[in-house]
Amino acid sequence: MDQRPRLDDVAARVGVSTASVSLVLRGAPGPSAETRRRVLEAAAELGYRADRTASMLARRRRHLLGVMLDIRSPFHAELVEEIQAEADQVGYEVVLSTLTRHRDEDRAIETLLDFRCEAVLLLGPDAADQRLASLAAQVPVVAIGRRVATGDVDVVRPADHVGVAEALAHLIGLGHRRIAFVDGGRGVVAAARRRGYRDGMRRAGLADEIRIIAGDHTEEGGIRAGRLLAASPDRPTAVMASNDRCAVGVMDAFVRAGIEVPGHVSIVGYDDSTLAHLVHIDLTTVNQDAAAQARHAVLAAVQRLDEGRKQRLEVVLNPRLVVRGSTGPPPRPEDQSLGR
Repeated sequence: MDQRPRLDDVAARVGVSTASVSLVLRGAPGPSAETRRRVLEAAAELGYRADRTASMLARRRRHLLGVMLDIRSPFHAELVEEIQAEADQVGYEVVLSTLTRHRDEDRAIETLLDFRCEAVLLLGPDAADQRLASLAAQVPVVAIGRRVATGDVDVVRPADHVGVAEALAHLIGLGHRRIAFVDGGRGVVAAARRRGYRDGMRRAGLADEIRIIAGDHTEEGGIRAGRLLAASPDRPTAVMASNDRCAVGVMDAFVRAGIEVPGHVSIVGYDDSTLAHLVHIDLTTVNQDAAAQARHAVLAAVQRLDEGRKQRLEVVLNPRLVVRGSTGPPPRPEDQSLGR
């Protein structure tokens, strides 16, 4: 069996040192433009690929950022893409560890530690503050998307109360008063958005209209809540869901029940994920600026690792409402009755 091409094979083909080849392949300064061209051509011809594992083991620093994400979340996928782009800019690699129906946060985090990641970026973790603080005593931790009150955990999160308030102001401005909220479950992020809904309704003088329907951050949870609302004799004229996936589930249940969106009921989501952009969904939703969250999260980790920052960091970003076709004025009473 042919041996895998090595660094010195590329160097011999070009007639330069292995150090020069290494500089070219790492994109480091030094070699001339002509040398870079020749090295890259030789590497392509020989089929050379860097052995990243050996390279990392040969250095004291691994330059690995571990990222925990929910594989079912379109918004997490968007965040990871932005994190990867930011990590590439500063010379770090990204290791992913996923949450699934059968794989919890503890296992996902342990995998990142097993890979000896230098820092871990946790997307919307539900772990208790004390658990995150304990983890931060072992390795730099950046919690993305939620507040952490204790420990040395860096935080990058949206101001959820601002995002929810903008969504409610939009609906109220259209004339809605009976605005229900489909809850996201027991997680920390869901709790923050649920609290934002309660506070926003009270500030608008609509405390008597507060109505929270049990749900979760999945399409299935939204479908269950949507069916309940569709069958309700006092159906709301607008629904806000804790995230886009849940909102899409609510929309699906309404459409199947013959309830037009937004003709009979307006729907707002949260995340501005790729789902919301689809023309047949066209969801009004809250954008959290995934690119900015990723940029600040990677910067927080790199500041800890490369610059020796010790003090805790919290970055709070203001989200913005993106208005699309799923919201409109409330129906007239006679029109709403047609959607039953």
